[in-house]
Amino acid sequence: MQGRFKRDGSASAEPEPHGGTGPKAVSSSPQHAQNQGPTAPGNGGEGSAAPAGAPGPASAAPKGPTGPGPRIALRNWRISTRLVSLLALPVVAATSLGALRINQSMDDIQQLDNMKLLTDMTKQATELAHALQEERDQSAGPLAHGGKATDFSVKGYREKTDRARNVFIDSSEEIDDASKDGNLKGVRDNLVQLAGELGELEKIRNTAFQSEENSTQTVEGYHRLIEKLVELSQDMAEATSNPEMIQRTRALASFSSAKEYASIQRAVLAAALPTSNTTKGKLSDNDRLYAESALANQKSEIRSFKTVYGDVAATELLLPIEEGNSTIKATDEYAGRALASEFGLASVGKRSYRDWLDDSSIKLQQMKNIELYLLEEMEQQARELRSATERDAIISGVLILLVLGVSLVGAFVVARSMIRSLRRLEETATKVAQERLPELVKQLSESDPQDVDTSVESVGVHSRDEIGKVAAAFDDVHREAVRLAAEQALLRGNVNAMFTNLSRRSQGLIQRQLSLISELESREADPDQLSSLFKLDHLATRMRRNGENLLVLAGEEPGRRWTRPVPLVDVLRAAASEVEQYERIELASVPSTEVAGRVVNDLVHPLAELLENATSFSSPQTKVKVTGHALPDGRVLIEIHDTGIGLSPEDLAAINERLASPPTVDVSVSRRMGLFVVGRLSQRHGIRIQLRPSDSGGTTALVMLPVDVAQGGRKPQGKPGQPGAGGGGPAAAQAAA
Repeated sequence: MQGRFKRDGSASAEPEPHGGTGPKAVSSSPQHAQNQGPTAPGNGGEGSAAPAGAPGPASAAPKGPTGPGPRIALRNWRISTRLVSLLALPVVAATSLGALRINQSMDDIQQLDNMKLLTDMTKQATELAHALQEERDQSAGPLAHGGKATDFSVKGYREKTDRARNVFIDSSEEIDDASKDGNLKGVRDNLVQLAGELGELEKIRNTAFQSEENSTQTVEGYHRLIEKLVELSQDMAEATSNPEMIQRTRALASFSSAKEYASIQRAVLAAALPTSNTTKGKLSDNDRLYAESALANQKSEIRSFKTVYGDVAATELLLPIEEGNSTIKATDEYAGRALASEFGLASVGKRSYRDWLDDSSIKLQQMKNIELYLLEEMEQQARELRSATERDAIISGVLILLVLGVSLVGAFVVARSMIRSLRRLEETATKVAQERLPELVKQLSESDPQDVDTSVESVGVHSRDEIGKVAAAFDDVHREAVRLAAEQALLRGNVNAMFTNLSRRSQGLIQRQLSLISELESREADPDQLSSLFKLDHLATRMRRNGENLLVLAGEEPGRRWTRPVPLVDVLRAAASEVEQYERIELASVPSTEVAGRVVNDLVHPLAELLENATSFSSPQTKVKVTGHALPDGRVLIEIHDTGIGLSPEDLAAINERLASPPTVDVSVSRRMGLFVVGRLSQRHGIRIQLRPSDSGGTTALVMLPVDVAQGGRKPQGKPGQPGAGGGGPAAAQAAA
């Protein structure tokens, strides 16, 4: 090495002998962590202590679950989701119950629709039964006395019956369609059977009243068909579970049976009476007993009807046939006396079957009117029940929708009030954590805490619920954090003041020590003594650099300052002179550019740290090469190459990150003082420093000097695109890019 800067700032050409024992310059860099050996106390290296915050070997791993857990966990659900879930349970229960009720109402409506079909069917069956009764009773007299089926009095009634049968068969098709979903299956089966039996009507007609004194055979044949039609009304009970409708269907069946038994009496007596009033009729014992049994059954069915329908209502309804009509009363007395004994018909006097039919038909017509009234009551009741059921279904649906609507609106309102407060709390907390607090801490670290506004803006949630309490607690935490930050800033200011005071005092003592050593060097002629003095000179220089490190840590600038530009080669030599193994440093191809005087001391310092790092962690038999390249745009690139073991990509990335953005001063920074000082000084003047792997092994440190630094504060000369004095290698081109 050809020369170095004197301690007082002037240049000196005296060589610095090898043999200094100063500490390594950038021991904080992990570049050579694998080569690093034991470090003497107080040398400022980072290898002597573990990184701040590193757990000891006996530290126990945290127990219990950590982190938010799986996304489906209940604690990770959104507040709105939890509220909806909370309300969903009773709402679903209420909706389910309402749906069951609506479903029941729909089933009731379906039953009532089926009831309407059966009511219409019963009406047709009643009409057909009445037609069969009329055909049987009206044709009994003519056919029993030799009349023909083609006679008008017989044929007309049979044609009327046929029409009623066709209407009944056609109406049964609707029952068949309604039974396809499983309902009314029993009714459909009965209709199928009844339709088959109605096919036997022609056989009954062909032998009607042909047996003398045995009208029972024909009457019984008609009775079986009519009885099946009457029983059809009993099937209406299958269509509904309504007790009132069941009561009415049973009442109708009882009364229709009573009407049939009254019709049987009319038919038997019509077949037994003569064609004129000149002779008496003849009634066989078999026919009489059959008609007498029908009379008893009629009375029994009337009593059953009164029981089912209600005595008061039934008595009022039966008034036309029980009281108030002399013809009906006389007819009932005539039938009772005629059927009372085997001589009863002979004892009642002479009477033709036509007179009997005329008188007895009055009662049958009145009974038909009552029968139609009962059917109309059933139809009216079915309509009312269906309307009521539809109304209940609509009310239930509206109530369910209303409950759902009120629940959803209530959930939305409650959730919105909670979520708005929570979102405001979240947004404020995020803004405080990411913007306000870091900005305030930055202001406190860069300015006097007394000049910084440390007031805290409230979250703005002042409710009395838990959210408001959390917001108030967050405001307290925010205020406490700001207070602690201000205290820490004040503490850092006091510590920095202490660093500055101690460093200034040390700098003064070291400067006096260097002056004394220089004076001794100038008077010493013995080479061995001069070598020892050079070692002392080097150690004092290292101590001065450590003192300057304290000033950098404290945020102060060194007191030494150059007022004029200094050639770059002299800056590099000055940096090399502060390195213990300065004789291994080799300068080559340094451009003839000058460094701005204000930057000289701040540039010498980081270059010395980088050179110290390169010499400390590479083989003593190798050289550390330093080259410079002037770039076309006026910048200058300095390259420091060593042949150490190199660094991993992860370590290089971490070091470059620290060099580009020096961290806040703390205990860990003091343990990595060299790395922090290099980054802080380079950032102060816009100098870019970056470590890269060397092509020949080891590591290359690239130092990019900006134009205002590399050109002595002047604008660059030459046209863009022209190479500088030092030229440029591949590393220069890559760094310039």
